[in-house]
Amino acid sequence: MTGMVLFDPLVPLWLLGALGVAVAAASALALWRGLSGWALRGLAGLVVLAALAQPTWQQEERAALSDIVIMVEDATASQRLAERAATTEAAAEELAAEIESRPDTELRRVTVPDAEGDEGTLLMTALSEALAKEPRDRVAGVFLLSDGRLHDVERLPDLTAPMHLLMTGRESDWDRRLVVTNAPAFAILDEEITLTLRIEDEGAAPESARTAPLDISVDGEAPQRFEVPIGRDVELPITLSHAGRNVIRFSVPEAEGELTDRNNAALVQINGVRDRLRVLLVSGQPHPGTRTWRNLLKSDSSVDLVHFTILRPPEKQDGVPVSELSLIAFPTRELFLEKVDDFDLIIFDRYKRRGILPSIYLDNVANYVREGGAVLVAAGPDYASADSLYRSPLSEVIPAAPTARVVEEGFRPAVTGLGERHPVTQGLPAPEGWGRWLRQIEVTPASGDVVMQGTEERPLLVLDRVGEGRIALLASDQAWLWSRGYEGGGPQLELLRRLSHWMMEEPELEEEALTAEATGQRMRIARRTLGDEVGAVTITTPSGEEETIDLEKVSPGRFEALYEGPEIGLYRLEQGDQTAVIGLGPAAPREFVQTIASGAALEPAIDAVRGGMMRLEEGVPAIRTVREGRPAAGRGWVGITPREAYQTLDVRQMPLLPAWAVLLLASALIVGAWLREGRR
Repeated sequence: MTGMVLFDPLVPLWLLGALGVAVAAASALALWRGLSGWALRGLAGLVVLAALAQPTWQQEERAALSDIVIMVEDATASQRLAERAATTEAAAEELAAEIESRPDTELRRVTVPDAEGDEGTLLMTALSEALAKEPRDRVAGVFLLSDGRLHDVERLPDLTAPMHLLMTGRESDWDRRLVVTNAPAFAILDEEITLTLRIEDEGAAPESARTAPLDISVDGEAPQRFEVPIGRDVELPITLSHAGRNVIRFSVPEAEGELTDRNNAALVQINGVRDRLRVLLVSGQPHPGTRTWRNLLKSDSSVDLVHFTILRPPEKQDGVPVSELSLIAFPTRELFLEKVDDFDLIIFDRYKRRGILPSIYLDNVANYVREGGAVLVAAGPDYASADSLYRSPLSEVIPAAPTARVVEEGFRPAVTGLGERHPVTQGLPAPEGWGRWLRQIEVTPASGDVVMQGTEERPLLVLDRVGEGRIALLASDQAWLWSRGYEGGGPQLELLRRLSHWMMEEPELEEEALTAEATGQRMRIARRTLGDEVGAVTITTPSGEEETIDLEKVSPGRFEALYEGPEIGLYRLEQGDQTAVIGLGPAAPREFVQTIASGAALEPAIDAVRGGMMRLEEGVPAIRTVREGRPAAGRGWVGITPREAYQTLDVRQMPLLPAWAVLLLASALIVGAWLREGRR
C-alpha cells in the first residue's frame, strides 16, 4: 500500500497565486504598522489558501506485475542450413528455462516461418505483432534467435527494452553464389546481346579457388560448361535463335564445404522479337485491293515494305520512249536471286506470268519457301487463267490448284470447323455481321488446311507448311470490301494481320503449341491444336520428378490447366511432340540470396537500445538484470531491464483540510490576532 498527497485547487492556479501575494502583502503591512497579531493574521490567510488548494491524502493498494521477455525464433529456410535449426532449438530451450526460473518474469515465444510469395524473413513484422499484444511498460527484453538475414528491417518497432541478437551459423561458414547483374527482358533475334553475371564467394571461403565452372543451358537443352573467374563481372555474348520466350539457365556446381547450392543457379527469361519485318509486295496490276495491302503493312512501324506494282508489262507497246517514263525498272534479278532470303514475307497480289519473272526466279522463290521463307498468294481472275502463277515452278509449293472457274456472285466468307481451331481465324467476330465479297476463284486443295470457305463451301483461305517455310492462298481479291465497310465490312485488318504474322512464324499464332504462363508458384498450361483432343501433359520438376496433368477444353482447339509448382526452379513440359520450359519464381529464393550469418542489418537498432550481438557457437549467454539506460550486454552475458509495473487494486482518498476544520482554525487565528492586538 502506498500513499501520496494530491492537490485539486478550487480556483485557477493564477488566482491562487494572486491571493497568496495578497496575504503576504497584508502580513507585511501589519508588521510595518507594528500590529502584534500580524503573524496570526498571516497564518489565517495561509489556512484559507491551503483550503482553496484542496489537499487530499490518497492511498493505493497495488499488485506488482511480472516482466515480459519476448523470444523470436527464426524458422525460415536459411535457418535449416547446416546445424542452425538444431542450434536454435537447443538455445531457445536453455534460454526459456532460465527466463522462466526468474521470479516475476514471463516468456513469450514467437516463431517466424517462411513468408508467402518469396518475401523472405519477416523478423521485425513478427516482433511488431508480438509487441502489439503486450503492454509496452511490461516488456523487459527481446531476444532474436536468427542468422541475422532479415528482409523487413524497415518495420523495426520502437523499443524501450534491450534487444539482443543471438546468431546461428559459424565463423567458418562460406558460400558460393551466382548473381546475374544485367539481363534484358527483350532482345532482337539474330543480334548479339550481353548478359553480365558474377560468381561470389562469401564468408570464410578457401583462398585457393580463383575460377569456377559455369554451366549454361538454353530452353532446357544439355548445358555447356565454361571456366570463369570468381569475384569479377563476366560479360557473356548471347544470340537468340527463335522468337518468343527463351529460357536461359546459368548454374555453378556445388563446391565442397559450401553451405548450400540453392543460390548457385540463375534463371533468365528473355523474349525474342524481330527487329524489322521485311516484306516484299508484288502487285500484278493496280486494283482497289492494292491499297488495302499497302495500308496494312505500312501501318505497322516494325515492317519494312518493298512494294512493286507492274504498271507497264512487256507486251504493252505504246511508243513512249523509256527515257521519258517516270517508272522504275523492276529489279528482278536483285530481288529474286540475290536478296530473296532477306525478306521475311513475299506477297503476290493478283500477279500473273508476263515474262517479267523467268521460271528460274520463281523456282528460286519455291526454294526460298522450303528453306524457311513465307509466301502469300492473293488470287484474282488471273489465277484462273492460262498465265496463272500456279502454272510455274511455284506449283510445287502452292497448296491449291485453280479449276479455271471464276465465281462472280456475292457470298459471305465463313470460318470452317478447322478454322475455328486455327489461331489465324479463331475468335474472329461472328460471321453474321460480315459483309459480302463479290468474287471467288474456284480451287482444289491438294494439301494444307482450309480455314475459310466461300460460295457453296468452296475453299477460300488455305494455309500450308512446305519444308521449313509456310505458304498461304487467298482465293479472292475482294478482301478490300471489308476495309471500305461494304455491307457492314468485316475483320479485314485483324485477319490479314494474323495471316501475315502466322506466315512469319510468330509464336503466338502457332497452330500446334504448348505454352505456359507463370504467376508466382502457379502456372497456366495451354495447348493449342488443330485436333479435337489432346493427351495429358508430363511435367518434370526442378528436382527431376515427373507428374502428369490432364487438360480441359476451354475453346475450340485450346486446352488449359492450372498447376501449382511444389518448388522454385525450371520446369519442363511435354505433350506429344510439343515441349516447353518455364521458370517458377527466382532460381535462387530470397532466403538463399545471402546465407552467411550477419548482424549488420540489425546493428544500428541493437546499439540504440544498448543491446548485444553474439554467436551461439560460443555458448548461450547468461541473463543478468540491468537498470534502465545502462549497457545491457557484455562478455558472455546479456541483460534485461525490470519494468516494475503494477496493477492498482483499490484507491482511497481523504481530504486533509475539511471545511469545518478550515472554518474553526481560521476563526481561531483571526480571533487570537484581535484579542492580542486589543489587549495592548
